[in-house]
Order: sequence, then structure tokens, then C-alpha cells
Amino acid sequence: MSKLRILYVASEINPFLQTSEVADFVRSLPQGMQERGMEIRILVPRFGIINERKNRLHEVVRLSGINIAVGEEEKPLVIKVASIPNAKLQVYFIDNEDYFHRKSVFFDKEDRFYADNDERAIFFCKGVIETVKKLGWAPDIVHCNDWITSLIPMYLKTTYKNDPIFQNAKCVFTVYDNAFNHKFDQNMIEKVKMIDIEDSMLHNLKSADYEGLIKLGAEYSDAVIRAEEEVSVSLDKLFTSLEKQKKIETIEKDDNLLDSYYNLYNELVD
Repeated sequence: MSKLRILYVASEINPFLQTSEVADFVRSLPQGMQERGMEIRILVPRFGIINERKNRLHEVVRLSGINIAVGEEEKPLVIKVASIPNAKLQVYFIDNEDYFHRKSVFFDKEDRFYADNDERAIFFCKGVIETVKKLGWAPDIVHCNDWITSLIPMYLKTTYKNDPIFQNAKCVFTVYDNAFNHKFDQNMIEKVKMIDIEDSMLHNLKSADYEGLIKLGAEYSDAVIRAEEEVSVSLDKLFTSLEKQKKIETIEKDDNLLDSYYNLYNELVD
């Protein structure tokens, strides 16, 4: 089995931020794969509640400075990096003053879902891809975690399909029980668009909600993982509908978890 390059993209990672089980999963799995000889990169948003001084984040000037288009606006991309204590793993943070400097993650202090979370997701997904391009590091596997990463598989299979960095990459999409009830503005589809993306490719996003994002991520992924067996009724229903188009895998959280992912990654690139 070859030494694979695996890119992990997620909303959060321990010890920098933990609001859901995503943080633990993205902390343990990359280290497990690294210990099996794989080369790892991890990218997450730099949400404002992450303490830069305490966690020793510093800007990577050579990777920063790109402008990312979100609809008709362009926003500057800042890249920061920190090391995970007691592990030989670096984490790259996608940052932007307008989107990530508030002192909360997806909900404000009154527990209202941010209306621009769609723009934050678009910026993050595009920022991840452009950062990896600038690193000049071609991943074999791009493992996307949770809804905020759901646009990446589509971008890689359309706009970036002939890019030397991504042309051979396989996408894994893990879905967690982190649903929200918010419906985004109808111009969300226009904001998501990039080169080589037709309206017909975005049919799943017409609902402009959580379900639409999950369906889109699953549609363009090479493997879809159900993170938990016990999920809400609505998410269980969503998985059932997805099963008609794509096999959904549940990888049990037991001692064989790392072996299961190791085998999955190798099967995808064979």
C-alpha cells in the first residue's frame, strides 16, 4: 500500500475548538493515519473564539494575500498555522476579518443562526482549495467533514477537475448530526457558482438549507460516511433518500476505526 497524502477539512479540531464530535474525530483520525505512514494536512476556519496567543497561531505570509470571490464581492484570505501539542501535526487556519472574527461559531449570543453562514462556507471551501494549490501539495484523498465543507467535492469535480494539484484526488464526505433549520437567501446559488458550474449541477441547492448542502456534498463525493448510527429522525430520513443514489457507509467507533479508514482510503485510490 502506498504512502497516501490526505487532506482533512473540517469546522473544528481539538484542542483549538470543540463544539461537536467533529473536533475529536478530526483530532484522532489524522494522527492515526500519520502513524500508518500517510502524509497529512489539516485545514479549519479560524473562528474568533480560538485564542491566537494561547494556541500560538501565526500568519503564514507566503500563503496569505489571495482574494476569494463570494458572489460579486472579493474578500482577502489570511492563512494562519499552529501545531497540535504532543503530535507532529500542523493545522492551517482559514481566516478573514468579516467572516471569522466574531466571538462565536455558527450562532450568535441569542442563539440565532448567522444569515451569512452560506458565505462563510463558500469562502472557507474556496479558501481551502486555493491554499492547498499555493502549498503545491497534491492530495490523494480530500476528507471533508460536516456541512461547512460540502461545496468542496463539487468544486474539485468541476472548476478544478483539470488542475494538476487536484485532478487525481478522491473525495470522502462525512456527515454529522449537526443540522440547522435556517433557510438561506435564494441568491445562494449565484454566490456558490464558479467556472464550469452550470445551474443544473446545483439543483440540490435550490432548497437553500442544510439538506441541500448535504445532498450536494454527497452527490460529488466518492464515498459518503455516516458519522453516527444514532441520528435525528430528519437526518435518518435524509440518509435513506441519499442511499438511492449513493452507498452510505457507517464506520463503527471501535478499535478497528483507524483500520477501516486506512482500508477505505487505499481502496479509493487503487
